[in-house]
Amino acid sequence: MLRPTLELADILRQHGPAYRQAHALPVHQHQLMRAIETCRTAALGGHVEQCDHCQHTRNSYNSCRNRHCPKCQGKARDKWLADRRAELLPVEYFHVVFTLPQAIAAIAYHNKAVVYDLLFRAVAATLLTIARDPKHLGAEPGFFAVLHSWGQTILHHPHLHCVVPGGGLSPDRKRWVRCRPGYCLPVKVLSALFRRLFVESLEQAYQQGKLQFFSELEPLHHPPAFAAYLKRIRSRKWVVYAKAPFGGPEQVLAYLGRYTHRVAISNQRLRSLQDDKVTFDWRDYRDHNRSKTMTLEAEEFIRRFLLHALPPRFQRIRHYGFLANVHRRQNIALCRELLTTDPTQLLPEITPTDRDEVILEEPQLCPVCRVGWMIRIERLLPFSRPERVDSS
Repeated sequence: MLRPTLELADILRQHGPAYRQAHALPVHQHQLMRAIETCRTAALGGHVEQCDHCQHTRNSYNSCRNRHCPKCQGKARDKWLADRRAELLPVEYFHVVFTLPQAIAAIAYHNKAVVYDLLFRAVAATLLTIARDPKHLGAEPGFFAVLHSWGQTILHHPHLHCVVPGGGLSPDRKRWVRCRPGYCLPVKVLSALFRRLFVESLEQAYQQGKLQFFSELEPLHHPPAFAAYLKRIRSRKWVVYAKAPFGGPEQVLAYLGRYTHRVAISNQRLRSLQDDKVTFDWRDYRDHNRSKTMTLEAEEFIRRFLLHALPPRFQRIRHYGFLANVHRRQNIALCRELLTTDPTQLLPEITPTDRDEVILEEPQLCPVCRVGWMIRIERLLPFSRPERVDSS
C-alpha cells in the first residue's frame, strides 16, 4: 500500500501544537487532533510482522480508530457496507439531499448537537409524511440519512444525504407499493414541509433554552430579534435536491462505499505543505465541476477541518421507516417476500476503495518477495522502540 505524499497527520503534527496553544479548544477537539497525529505511530503500539518466506521484517503500528481520521475509515466502512449488503432490495434507489441555508448553518456552528439532531428529525418527518400521503406514494418508506457538514473548500455546509428505495410497504403491510419509474417524491413539496418542520423545531428549541449565540449572532438572545431572524428564513426557498436515481443495488453499494464514512478532507486531496501553507484539490460545482487547487494558511486549514468535529457520541448515520433499527430484519424479509425475491440471492461482493486508507485484518502479501505472507511475531507496546525496523 502506497502512502500519500502528504497526510492530514503530517499537517497536524507540524502545526497542531501551536494551534492548540493559540486557541481554546473543547476537549473532544484536542483528542481528535492528538488521535490523528499519533495514528499508526509507535505512540499507539502495534506489532512486528515477518514474511514466512523471505524473513523480511517490519513494524506495523496501531490505528487511532477516530471517526474523523482519513486513515481509519476503511475498516469501519467495509463492515458497515457488509451489513447493508444484505438489506438492499432489487428496486430503484433514489438519492435526496437536504441542505440547511447559511443563516441556519451559522446557528448550527455553536449548537451542533442540537441543530444537527433537529436536521435529522425534520428530514425524517418530511420523507415519512410525504411518502405516507396517498396523494404521493401512500406507503411506508425505508431510508437512511448520512450527515455531511462540509463543502469542497472545507467550510461549514451542513446537509443530509438520504438514500431512499423506490417504494414502500402498504398500510396493511400486504403489498409493496412501487413509485413511478425515475420519480420518487416531489421536491417542491419536500422542500416546503422540510422548511416548516425545521423552523418550528428550531423555535421550540429556542424557547426551551437549548440554543447559544455568540459573536454577530449574540443579539438573537432577545426574542424579538430571533423572531425577526426566523421570519427572514421562512421567506426563502430551502434546497432539496433529488439526484438521478441509482440503477440498482450495485450502484447503491458503489455510492455508499464513497460517501458514508467520508471525512471532511481525504489525504488524496492534499497536495503540499510549504511555507506554513496547505494546498489541496477541490471541485468547483459552479464552474462545471472543474478540479482546482486552493492554498490556505496552515492555521486556517486546521480551523476549517475542526469545524467538522462531531459532538461526542453523535450518530451521523441514521435509519428510518421500515429500515429503522428495531424491526429492520423482519421488515427486510417481508419486503423481499412481497417483491418475490429469492432471499438467498447474493449481491455483488464489496470491493474496498481507497486502498491506502483501508485497514486489513487478514495477512498481507510480503512487499519484498511478493510470495510469502506477513505474519505477526511480536507485540509492540505504546512508545516502544524495537531495534528491528523494516529490515530484509
